[in-house]
Amino acid sequence: MVNYRYLGNSGFKVSEITYGNWVTHGSQVGDDAALATVHRALDLGITSFDTADVYANTAAESVLGEALKGQRRESLEIFTKVYWPTGPKGPNDTGLSRKHIMDSINGSLTRLGTDYVDLYQAHRYDYETPLEETMQAFADIVRQGKALYIGVSEWTAEQLREGHALAKELKFQLVSNQPQYSALWRVIEGKVVPTSEALGISQIVWSPMAQGVLTGKYLPGQPVPAGSRATDEKGGDRFIRDFLREEVLTAVQKLKPVADEAGLTMPQLALAWVLQNKNVAAALVGASRPEQLDDTVKASGVVLDADTMAAIDEALTPVAVTDPEQTYSVSPATRVG
Repeated sequence: MVNYRYLGNSGFKVSEITYGNWVTHGSQVGDDAALATVHRALDLGITSFDTADVYANTAAESVLGEALKGQRRESLEIFTKVYWPTGPKGPNDTGLSRKHIMDSINGSLTRLGTDYVDLYQAHRYDYETPLEETMQAFADIVRQGKALYIGVSEWTAEQLREGHALAKELKFQLVSNQPQYSALWRVIEGKVVPTSEALGISQIVWSPMAQGVLTGKYLPGQPVPAGSRATDEKGGDRFIRDFLREEVLTAVQKLKPVADEAGLTMPQLALAWVLQNKNVAAALVGASRPEQLDDTVKASGVVLDADTMAAIDEALTPVAVTDPEQTYSVSPATRVG
């Protein structure tokens, strides 16, 4: 079964392997397959589920809500996000204004079929809205009982510090940040993680397998596998491109004997690696087939010894992205309409 970790400096626990439905639900796989993967996740002990209103332009939330129908709500941890444009993409259908946040939480709750979400997250930082307005809206949502905790995604160290101060002033808990993080993408380690540790904020990391590259299925000098994320023209291929360089794929193949020595599969090794970081509360995993989850959940509770961690560093450090300045270019300077 899956282990649990506290989210931030709170008493709220989440499953350290959390099911995320970006790319898959409402997009890459059909509804029947999506329902089957959610049910398998539940069978395997995953109780935390992450989505966003923008995924498949709200369809992913609806699919997840349908898949969780009939489950005991108190035994689930449901996360969603707000920021990116949804619906007809009018001038107020994006960003972190009070209007968009209030409209969005109501839409998300309806699609998810629940009265509240456990974690409501700012999907990016909105440079066009005063932070005070955004945080006041989140405070009101918490007081209305529509969200229990507030998180953010891909905020810089400075933004986390400012947001945390306002949350404390407004008397609600900012408990998490959701950045990209893997053994190939380590940009949060320089500033975001130390700041988060000081503030009592956890990371819920996305793409812990570097869009599937760390599974080892993408081979140097070979065409990408048919049906893989690299062939997904609905958005998946855009995020994986930078990881498909020959030098990266060659370095990743050096991890196969490391995984074998540790008694793990390549996906398990990638997940176990991010979970060694004590500031990481959960690693997000998706699946297009239920059986994929049977393998990945076994990474929960794995402790990698010093030799294994050193071997991973030796293989990947020459190609891993570590520059903390990369965290400053993730949120758009202006809202995307």
